[in-house]
Amino acid sequence: MRFNHVANRLDPRHFEVVVEMLTGRLGFVELRRTERAIWLRQPGTNVDLQFSRSDTANRDDDKRRSQVSFLSDTPREDLAALAAWLQARGLAAEVGAYSDREFYLDAPAAFVDFVVEAMTPDLAEYGVDV
Repeated sequence: MRFNHVANRLDPRHFEVVVEMLTGRLGFVELRRTERAIWLRQPGTNVDLQFSRSDTANRDDDKRRSQVSFLSDTPREDLAALAAWLQARGLAAEVGAYSDREFYLDAPAAFVDFVVEAMTPDLAEYGVDV
């Protein structure tokens, strides 16, 4: 088996706003779309994101342990810019920190089971050749 994609859930009311954020602000391209889901890929990567529409009302309080993660030299600032972009579209969003090099963005009304994480590249240097 070969790794293909990661799937997370979005509230249907905010589905298109999150897709617009990923495509317009982070350069993702749409690969495929159905009535319930979308598959996206950021150019230069080989792992896809799938987002499914979910009407789940009870959000997991521990969802910060489930992330869509990005590397950034300025993680806090980049997430703050995304939070401001979401807020300008009427969606509450907040940036928090796991450490001084790892941060997360939550848009609780939209993100059902995950947060968007950004961390400094040195944290992803595992010393493993792949």
